[in-house]
Formats: sequence, structure tokens, C-alpha cells
Amino acid sequence: MNRQEILEKYANEEDRLLVSKLIDKIEFVEKRNTVESTEFLDMRQRQLLEKMLRDIKFENFVSYGGYRTAERTVIVIYPDKLEQIFKNELFDYNTIFSVIKINLPNELKGMYFHRNYLGAVVKIGIRREKVGDIITSKDGAEIIVLKECERIITEGLKSLTRFSKAVFETIKLNELKVEEPKTMLVKVIIPSMRIDSILSEIIRTSRAKALNVIKEERVFINHELVLKGSKDVKKDDIITVRGKGRFKVNGIVNNTRKGNLVLEIEKYI
Repeated sequence: MNRQEILEKYANEEDRLLVSKLIDKIEFVEKRNTVESTEFLDMRQRQLLEKMLRDIKFENFVSYGGYRTAERTVIVIYPDKLEQIFKNELFDYNTIFSVIKINLPNELKGMYFHRNYLGAVVKIGIRREKVGDIITSKDGAEIIVLKECERIITEGLKSLTRFSKAVFETIKLNELKVEEPKTMLVKVIIPSMRIDSILSEIIRTSRAKALNVIKEERVFINHELVLKGSKDVKKDDIITVRGKGRFKVNGIVNNTRKGNLVLEIEKYI
């Protein structure tokens, strides 16, 4: 594995740093035969690193965020000797993650939302990369964090006035109360995998109006802002349209006689 050769493929400095840190993890695992993991990644970062790993034909990794459909995940690198443990899903991810559960007092139940908890994390000076998904309910929240940061994040949140009457506890991953997102399958017919073509179908508008939505900076693919209608969309991409919802691209299922594509989309409802 030639570090310099790999890094030269990335023009963006932040991407180069992200890839370089992952290479460090791989080298550490190979030397020490231990398990290593990244910090939390958004979907774009995860796809970037997973592609890099596939390009160098490195197979001993898994992406996970504490539960099956987590949006923010880490990439776990493991040595050959633990391959079967990971393949058989026997690894204890509680060694990597902690879950901070916040139970609100009765007078505050139903008053705090995701933005309130994320704002609290930012307020105490914690980098977003240290925190995974934040699962909220009217009773409070369950915040997935890197285990190494559990104490400092808990103490920081407890110091905030908004949580002065809240009860904090640490729970295991299997105690998470996660509601699987509800979706419906739809099929759309498109001339190409360009985002403007797909967008016009999933939000039921003209191609010209779809381009206006893109120009208004309301469209994201895997949490990355889309600036051009010509951007290609791939299988498993998540399209978010502010004001219209979220969609997952399941893939091309057929072709029409006229050469158009039949695309299956999973719409979150």
C-alpha cells in the first residue's frame, strides 16, 4: 500500500486528511492485530472511504453506527484473526460506542427536538465527529457517542441550564429505542441518471423547475449540496430535497422500449 500514491488521487485537502487517517488505522491494525475505528462519518465521507478501501482491495472493514439504519457511522478495521467474529456479527460494538440517554422532566417533555440536542453538543465544544445519531422522543433523547468521549460529553450536557432537571444514564446499544423509518416504493421513468431528470420525477415537476430547486440550494445527495443538474446519481444514493422529503435510489429495474430507464425509488414518509 503506497500512501503517497493513494493520497495523490484526492484534490480536496479535507478528503486527503480523512484518507490519510484511515491509512494510519489500517497500518496500526496490521502491526498490532487490534481493532481500530474512525470517528463518525456522514454519508459522503463514508462512501469516499469505502471506495478507497475497495480500490486498494482491503476487505477487513465494516461500517456501523450503533443500529442497522444509522445515518452517521464509523468504519471499523479489524485483523484477519477476527474475520469470522465480524462476518458472524459477534463483535461487541459497545466497546466502541456509548449511548447517553437524557430523560426530561415532565414539564419539558415534548418541547425539545433534534436541533436542541445537537445545539447543546455544539455549545459544550464537542466536535460533530465525536457524536453519531441523536434519537429523540417526547421523553428525551438517546445520543450515540464514541465511548472515549462519554464522560466529558455527559458532564458537559449536565452543566447546561436546559438539562438541569433532566436525568442522565448510560445504556447499551440493544436498549436503543429506534423506530425504523417508514418508506414506500415508487418507480419512475427517466432518460438518464442525472439528478435533474430524477428530481423532476420524484417531486413531480418540470425539468426547468427542478433545475430552479437545485439553484435554490435545496438538493443534497448523501448530505452533500448539489450545484449542477448534470450530476449523476448512483445506486444507494440518498437524495434530500428541502421542503419535499428524502428519497433512496434502489437502482434500475428495467428499460423501456424507447430506451428510457425504469428506476426504483424508496420514498421516506
